[in-house]
Amino acid sequence: MREFGDMNWAIWSIAGVATAGVILRPFRWNEAIWAVAGAAVLVLAGLMPASAAWNGIAKSADVAMFLTGMMLLSEVARREGLFDFLAAEAAKLANGSAKRLFLLVYLVGVLVTVFLSNDATAVVLTPAVFAATQAARIEKPLPYLYLCAFVANAASFVLPISNPANLVVYGGGLPPLLDWLRMFGLPSLAAIAVTYAALRFALRHELRTPIAAPAAAPELTGCGKLAACGVAATALVLLAASARGADLGAPTLGAGAATTLLVLLARRANPLPMLRDIQWGVLPLVAGLFVLVEALDRTGVTAALSRALRQAPDWASGATLALAANLVNNLPAGLVAASAAQQAASPPDVTAALLIGVDLGPNLSVTGSLATILWLAVLRRENQSVRDRDFFLLGLAAMPPALIAALAAALI
Repeated sequence: MREFGDMNWAIWSIAGVATAGVILRPFRWNEAIWAVAGAAVLVLAGLMPASAAWNGIAKSADVAMFLTGMMLLSEVARREGLFDFLAAEAAKLANGSAKRLFLLVYLVGVLVTVFLSNDATAVVLTPAVFAATQAARIEKPLPYLYLCAFVANAASFVLPISNPANLVVYGGGLPPLLDWLRMFGLPSLAAIAVTYAALRFALRHELRTPIAAPAAAPELTGCGKLAACGVAATALVLLAASARGADLGAPTLGAGAATTLLVLLARRANPLPMLRDIQWGVLPLVAGLFVLVEALDRTGVTAALSRALRQAPDWASGATLALAANLVNNLPAGLVAASAAQQAASPPDVTAALLIGVDLGPNLSVTGSLATILWLAVLRRENQSVRDRDFFLLGLAAMPPALIAALAAALI
């Protein structure tokens, strides 16, 4: 018994160090290195059979296909200027008003998140918004860049396709689209509206300075229009798959690959430059996290959580998971919570509260979700820096009221 307890402590310690590495990035090593290293150490040290690790990787397949399709689609849209076009149009419609631009950027972020996932908002909309602020000669672009991070989480449960974490929480049992909208339509509207109102109030002083109209808006090329059609077609395919309650990974990968191929053929372009720009490190990161959670599951953590879920009120489950997502990142938190909910045979209301906590909770810290980690990486490329304290204070103003509003709407 003592040996079994020692093994559990070893697994918890390795998983904890690996998760901390993903969140804190010591030595500036990529997040995927820590997740994969933690998974490898568990297997090599004999703390986890290779078959169990492979089982964890297999469970990540649907999420990996979903992310691959979305990354292909997002990169094509970025390279063809679709997001730059949308951001420039928003700057033009702002007509010199910082407050109007703030609202328009937020609305564009909602659309991108809903139909392309929160990771697309973080990866491709953020540089487009930065370019729009430069064109409008805005000296301090951070208020607008903050929007890309916060809306990526706030709007991420409008549809099943809006966040890979949705696939994690429900596993292979995503509700049909109409049931999803019935459960999450009102909570999503509440989260989106309250998050915007909180950010608008917290950043009101930064939005008093008039902005310049962009000198020239970029034209959307023929291939850009083709990419836009591919995005729209992908959204329709995924809505149809969601309506049938089907897995979303394979349809997303197929639609993203088809759109990419069509654009490349139209351009007669070499695919290698585009493929090099995609952040493939996300895939081993996700696989490594699935393996870590599989190991934790074998120590009885999931069983203990399932017992707690049977006794906790719906809102308490969602609120607890929202806080946990900021401590260990929402993807592993969602994986553990999903396994616990399945073992506890939790009713739909509890699972819905858990999903709201997983998706919305990460707006409290810069390391709460995969989307915000990707957002930070984009900011570093644009030579922009965000202090953890500043993000936390802004998150403290925006996340708790949005979470309360969304959970209250879910209970209604």
